[in-house]
Amino acid sequence: MSTQARGLNNFISDLRNAKSKEEESNRVEVELAKIRTKFNPGDAKLAADGSNPSLSSYQRKKYVWKLVYIHVLGYEVDFGHAEVLTLVRSKKQSEKTVGYVALSLLLRGSDPVMGTIVDTMKKDLTTAPNASGKKKKGSIKNDAVQCLALCSLANISGLELIQAMHVEVQHVLVSKTSTEQVKKKSALCLLRLTRTSPNLVSGREFAPHIGQLLQDTHLGVLTSVMSLLNGLASQHSSDYESLIPHVVHILSVLVMKKQCAREYLYYRTPSPWLQIKLLKFLQLYPNAVEGHDIGMGGNEHVNQLINVVSRIIFETDVSDSINKSNADHATLFEAVNLIVAWGTTCPVAMREGAMKLLGKFISVREPNIRYLGLMTMAKLAQIEGSVEGAKTHQATVLVSLKDADISVRRRALDLLFVICDTDNAERIVDELVAHLVVADASIREEMVLKIAILAEKYATDLRWYVDTILKLISISGDNVSDSVWHRVVQIVTNHPQGDLQGYAAATLFVAASPHRCHETTVRVAAYVLGEFGFLIAERPGMSGEEQFHVLHQHWFNVSTKTRAILVSTYAKLANLYEECRPLVAPVFARSKNSSDVEVQQRCVEYSSMREAFSPESVEDLLREMPPFEDKRRSALELRLLEKEGEDSAAVTKASTPSEVEQQRALQSAQMLSNPPIEEDMEPIEEQDDEQDDEPDFEESDVHDAIQEQALDAVGEEPSEDKKEDIVENGSVNPTVVGIPKELIPAMRKAFSNLCTSPSGVLFENTLLQVGVKHEYVGAQGRISVFFGNLHSSALKNFKVKVDQPDHLRMQMQGTQDLLDDGEYDSVGCTVATKTQAKLLVLVEVTAPFDDAPSMRITFETEEGVQHDYPLRLPLVATCFMEPVNLDPGAFMQRWKSLEGPDRECQEVLKLPAASGIDE
Repeated sequence: MSTQARGLNNFISDLRNAKSKEEESNRVEVELAKIRTKFNPGDAKLAADGSNPSLSSYQRKKYVWKLVYIHVLGYEVDFGHAEVLTLVRSKKQSEKTVGYVALSLLLRGSDPVMGTIVDTMKKDLTTAPNASGKKKKGSIKNDAVQCLALCSLANISGLELIQAMHVEVQHVLVSKTSTEQVKKKSALCLLRLTRTSPNLVSGREFAPHIGQLLQDTHLGVLTSVMSLLNGLASQHSSDYESLIPHVVHILSVLVMKKQCAREYLYYRTPSPWLQIKLLKFLQLYPNAVEGHDIGMGGNEHVNQLINVVSRIIFETDVSDSINKSNADHATLFEAVNLIVAWGTTCPVAMREGAMKLLGKFISVREPNIRYLGLMTMAKLAQIEGSVEGAKTHQATVLVSLKDADISVRRRALDLLFVICDTDNAERIVDELVAHLVVADASIREEMVLKIAILAEKYATDLRWYVDTILKLISISGDNVSDSVWHRVVQIVTNHPQGDLQGYAAATLFVAASPHRCHETTVRVAAYVLGEFGFLIAERPGMSGEEQFHVLHQHWFNVSTKTRAILVSTYAKLANLYEECRPLVAPVFARSKNSSDVEVQQRCVEYSSMREAFSPESVEDLLREMPPFEDKRRSALELRLLEKEGEDSAAVTKASTPSEVEQQRALQSAQMLSNPPIEEDMEPIEEQDDEQDDEPDFEESDVHDAIQEQALDAVGEEPSEDKKEDIVENGSVNPTVVGIPKELIPAMRKAFSNLCTSPSGVLFENTLLQVGVKHEYVGAQGRISVFFGNLHSSALKNFKVKVDQPDHLRMQMQGTQDLLDDGEYDSVGCTVATKTQAKLLVLVEVTAPFDDAPSMRITFETEEGVQHDYPLRLPLVATCFMEPVNLDPGAFMQRWKSLEGPDRECQEVLKLPAASGIDE
């Protein structure tokens, strides 16, 4: 080039000798202006394609090379495309070489001029010229231009160009006349095209052609074809499953027979790159060895595959040579990844051998090998039955946790996370907490997150979990995210059984007592003491007043976000303890003018609450929060997923419930599905239908209309037409017992509460407790009614009859013989002591209504006393109403549309003095 393109050499030398970026830019601009003048002189006539026909071949190549070099330097080149296409159309190979290189760099598939070059590229792919540019009889076909066309097509990858050229590329790939070099280029080109357009190749039709190519003896062709096959199979694996025998055969030749051309032998390892590609393809088919074991009969290729992988795992000798060691380790790790992909279908001996091999890798001095060993062991340990083998290397993993390389420490943390279970959870968590003190800041947040997840998953005693989180906050509070302490609050709130809530309140009271403690501790203590501080108020030194002082000492040292939490806690303390009200009132008065809107709003609302609402309403508004909704994935798991991705071993472990979590969830489900029944009760029989999670409870004021409806719905004396159910042989049976009058006020309140609450107790006396849980979507509702026996003996002939008005379409099912079908010989069911019967009602409203359906409960005690309880289901019109969210503009528009005559009505009602309704 130095003799033929002296101008190009001089130009490159000038740019290299430039003393500043500005000098280089000026030289480039001068050269671009010169080239633009040569390509488009004002006095010359251009060709139809826009090129300058007066340029010689030397000049055109020289100027195009300069444009390519300028483009490579990062400068924008937006002209000369016509000259590039002219070089591509040339019949001389030297000009085509320059043209295709420039085409790959300067043009894109979306450029309009690309449509004019398709025919030329097709011709070059099928009939490439020879080196001299002249066709001679008996001349050898030159494949260099074919390779240039394939490389350019792969680099450009425009959708229109792909649609026009992919058939020719496939034809060149499978053609028997194509040379090895052309096959390699065409396979890689087709791989690039399928990545841009995934549905370009039909797997079922193309798989036989791939099978023919896999029978080629040239390892370079096989390596390129395997790259293509891996790309295609990753998109549609089922279409290429028939090629597994071909892949196993090639792998067997390389591993078992060591047959390999000398040029592909890398430090006495036969083509390690091809072995890796073959193993990666087999990882796409995890069920390939299902039902087979070493020494067993079966498909020939399956036995051959097991022998090959066993040979790699058990007989590969890792050399001291760095290059050979890298090649052998790469093959070994891919073989272990194949075992991981097989999972439980893999023979146990191979899994154990892989685990021992990885145990050696995590003990070597080379950090890269340790990194890969820790990462692969974490994946292998997820297979059922393999975690015990990984736990034997727990001491080595703990040493790697202190490695100087941060990436090795992260992988060691992942592996500890995966091998943790109920047996070793406390030790691993304690080790991690101890290491957290000296851990780098770059890994602390990840350690805190994983420690919190492990402590929750394997805490047989939730008090240990609370203590562990408090240790995390005290050691590395700045790295404890909001999701961590939110989860603590959720678990404490959702587990009222035992003394967890009282223990958490007492522990946090002590933790927040020092004047200097982390702000996160103040937040957790504020929430827990506000909700469950009454559980420890009777203990010495932990009264409500002391709780206020302990929290308020941090008021001036915390952020406004924490102050907002403290304000809500103060309001609850003032509601529970009279002595706290004089202490809280000045705080609210001073903070009414706070610069923070949230703190200001809370103080104003809590201060005026007692003036605006009755004491009972304030009591309801400030009562303890209901249990949180248990989602499929907690906030901590979602945060881990966001940080590490779906393929992480830690994410897979975190999303798999532990035995402790399953038992805890079962206990919570039993408590939520039977809310009105005492803890020591057991269901009378297992129900097939799943219990829905209890919705969140929200307090709201009961509308006057609902109150009136509630008054009419319960506590009625049996009417004449209803007394026939308790008449026997023409006379009233004196042993029939109804609802005592002293229970009527409590029933009215219970009915009123259930009209706006998703669950609660509808009726309760010394014999029976009736609980209701209901939810509604649109015009449909689901009502579960639980009948719990509180008596010391069984309740016999237990029957329930529900009125079915015309405006409600009902479907009912429940405990066998529970429903009263009106037949005279209906015997009802028996509800044993401390058990319950269940009634499920699916309802759909078909018309407006203003009354609640009645429900009559009849049963007989062992003493022979018959009971008859007329009740009403809390099924009112407001249950089917849904709120409408409107912005201020839309609301005012609807409000103004209501103006006009006869649009407003006011009516004043005077209640009788003996109505029993609170003013």
